Amino acid sequence: MSRIVVWDFGAVLFRWQPVELLRETVPELAIDADAARALAATLFQSFTPDSDWARFDLGLLAEEPLAQRIAARTGLPAAAVRRVIDAVPWHLEAQADAVELVREVKAAGHRTVFLSNMPRPYAHHLERHNPFIADFDDGIYSGRVGLVKPWPAIFELASHRFGVRPGVETLFVDDHAGNVAAGVAHGWQGLRFESAAQVRQELVRLGLLA
Repeated sequence: MSRIVVWDFGAVLFRWQPVELLRETVPELAIDADAARALAATLFQSFTPDSDWARFDLGLLAEEPLAQRIAARTGLPAAAVRRVIDAVPWHLEAQADAVELVREVKAAGHRTVFLSNMPRPYAHHLERHNPFIADFDDGIYSGRVGLVKPWPAIFELASHRFGVRPGVETLFVDDHAGNVAAGVAHGWQGLRFESAAQVRQELVRLGLLA
């Protein structure tokens, strides 16, 4: 039976290692791993829906206003914050094993779509530099629709956009437990991403791959 598999992007199909990002981009602020972890918590606020970064993901802030807003909130130098903002899209490198897994799923006859909390400028960057994104059957970026995970409304939109119907099983793969729980609450199957190998094993167990 053909199914719909919905993929997250950051920390699933694309690298997301904020400690490494910050130590490379602002070493004067992230002098060691502990300092980088604390700085990541301050900057990104765990991407909670009411955070500064969520407003960026929603398309409500551009890069410079985001930098100024974070600097005012944290006392960090605005120039350093802007360096981080500008470095993120280059940090988001495609993960070959996960991309290959998506191709396997598609080759097995299932629809592959994506649902990503991603601001508009980063979405443009990813599309320019990753041709495989065009192979998805469809996809939603938060910055283009003004909604973010884990809001129920983005799952409602996705179900309508992706053509999810009763009797068509939909599997949602995301690294964030709260997002997975939101997808399950919406009636989708949920699978938390830890590694491509782990997800592949689960896809075999669920009968999506041989």
